Amino acid sequence: MQPNYFSIAETFGTPLYVYDEAKLREFAQNTLAFKAPFGLTVRYAMKANPNQSILRLFNAMGIQIDASSAYEALRAISAGIPGSQILFTTQEPPKPEVLKQLIAQGMEFNACSLHQLELYGSLFPNSQVSLRINPGEGSGEFAKTNVGGKNSSFGIWHERIPEAKALLKKYTLSVKRIHTHIGVGTDPEAWLKVLEFTLPLLLEFPEVQILNMGGGFKVARIPTEKTADLQAISARVALALEKFAQETGRKIHLEIEPGTYLVANTCNLLGTIVDKVDTGKDGYEFLKLDCGMTEILRPSYYGAQHTMQVISKSPSTAKKSYVVVGHCCESGDLLTPQPGKGDELGPRELAEASIGDLFLIEGCGAYCAGMSALHYNSYPEAAELLVKENGEIKLIRKRETLSEVSRNEVRD
Repeated sequence: MQPNYFSIAETFGTPLYVYDEAKLREFAQNTLAFKAPFGLTVRYAMKANPNQSILRLFNAMGIQIDASSAYEALRAISAGIPGSQILFTTQEPPKPEVLKQLIAQGMEFNACSLHQLELYGSLFPNSQVSLRINPGEGSGEFAKTNVGGKNSSFGIWHERIPEAKALLKKYTLSVKRIHTHIGVGTDPEAWLKVLEFTLPLLLEFPEVQILNMGGGFKVARIPTEKTADLQAISARVALALEKFAQETGRKIHLEIEPGTYLVANTCNLLGTIVDKVDTGKDGYEFLKLDCGMTEILRPSYYGAQHTMQVISKSPSTAKKSYVVVGHCCESGDLLTPQPGKGDELGPRELAEASIGDLFLIEGCGAYCAGMSALHYNSYPEAAELLVKENGEIKLIRKRETLSEVSRNEVRD
């Protein structure tokens, strides 16, 4: 049941992220039901949304953590996640003292380059390590979400495996886990194609116990999109793992790292229409909101599409074509771009709107609060609410104040 957005806006103001606990639990259960004949670990890719209330909710359900930076890893620790349940996979090589700190707390390190492998081996010889391999294949909704193939810097290029083996031998390291990931919003067939590549790769590392296939499960945010069928995908993955076990005698534990899938459709961004302008007979009519790229960067960055609705106390049955824009002094703060084209206008048919009406942008749980043009035009960070299963409304992040925006600036 839809919450009373008028009451919520009156109490907490806008802009505001509104999460649905029941949906968070539903998507979590879907991932935990992923078929894996020899064991499954689900790791939440916390970069999708790092709010500690979400981390704790998932962790209490048995979901562990994929951390993409040392800061994320430490943030998860501060949220109460045990270090032993955090896999540390980072683009930025950690400083030696930081890596020592994280490993001392029980985290496992996933080397994403030959340099990272050398760093880890020099600090922790005679130990276990994980390797992220770029399998030479990528997929994604947009070029910027493709994290595999020759155009991607993520992971050790598959042709460099002999060099990785030399480093493993140099530091007497054994490989516990092979990790691959090809992109976000991927076609299930592309995901399964990488599995076909990765299983033979395990023959290069006979001691490997775990295969981490990353995430990238497609989530439909608009009616023309289709959400990935995790159970259909996992049934085929299970067959492949069983066949591998029959041929090699090795029972491989599977890990997946959903981020978008777990949280994308569990949150709506609630804003207010603060202005309306037009650009003449041959132009456009614009709705201006009190939120924008400071809360949701995906449309302007990727040309991503989100369903939207006007929420009025006096709703109109009439429809009008609007271009919806954010509050930043920035032409790129466009919330209704053409699909896949962040710089082109994509007018939407919406209920006729008035200044002061509320405005809802759906599918904002992933890569919105955690990925935005924070503090642009000095707009404070928006608040976040969780609507619990019993209907209770819980504030899970307070609205930032202007003094907090500039708190780290140093005066003469």
